Amino acid sequence: MKKYAVITGASAGIGMEFAKILAQKGYALILIARRKERLQKLAVTLNTACEIITADLGKEEACYELIKCIQDKKIEIFINNAGFGDCGLFVNADLEKEMDMVQLNIKAVHILTKLILRKMQEENMGYILNVASSAGLMPAGPFMSTYYATKAYVTSLTRGVAEELRQSGSNVYVGCFCPGPVDTEFNSVANVEFALKGISPQYCAKYALEQMVKRKVVIIPTLQMKMAMTFGRFLPSTLYVRIAAHQQKKKMGN
Repeated sequence: MKKYAVITGASAGIGMEFAKILAQKGYALILIARRKERLQKLAVTLNTACEIITADLGKEEACYELIKCIQDKKIEIFINNAGFGDCGLFVNADLEKEMDMVQLNIKAVHILTKLILRKMQEENMGYILNVASSAGLMPAGPFMSTYYATKAYVTSLTRGVAEELRQSGSNVYVGCFCPGPVDTEFNSVANVEFALKGISPQYCAKYALEQMVKRKVVIIPTLQMKMAMTFGRFLPSTLYVRIAAHQQKKKMGN
């Protein structure tokens, strides 16, 4: 039986790099995104069997339909990568865009994590990697308040589920990938210019998968970001949020 890796948000950025690496490792791929033509363009470059599913996972029914489509396949790796952000004053932010962000960054991740976990628990094997952000490890992020809140949900959910699995002796892995700035399309969608130099999506995907197989629950690439997250834990939360606000203002591209 083929071993499959499933990647949401596979049409660009880190998701595309996950696909390239896992194809080289011999996995058959199930690639999910809204843009079919991008998935098709990617699939023809990969030396492995690829199935393409065009879906808007911000819609709840699309999440359930995806699980139905893969239910009979041996899924060894499932990567929740789809998501987006936005930058600006909360009071001025477009509410519809924010609700779309909540639906995709939180609701879709929650549904897919739960349902694929149930499948993997029955088989007592598999890896679930939720792509979060270093933002999810911080108390708040003024000027990207909704985005930071969605990623905090992902990191909290993942850590809790991982501990439940550890205590039950399960062989199933659940972890979250928490990078800082990455040079992807995220920047233009979120209307940000990062104050810190971004790292490549190629490095991100490679590092995340290496740490995933080592069963690291919270994965943070680069020493600089690890040090920043460690240092932040010793700051009063009010000061930490004010520092975050200062950094966020530098990102705003308007």
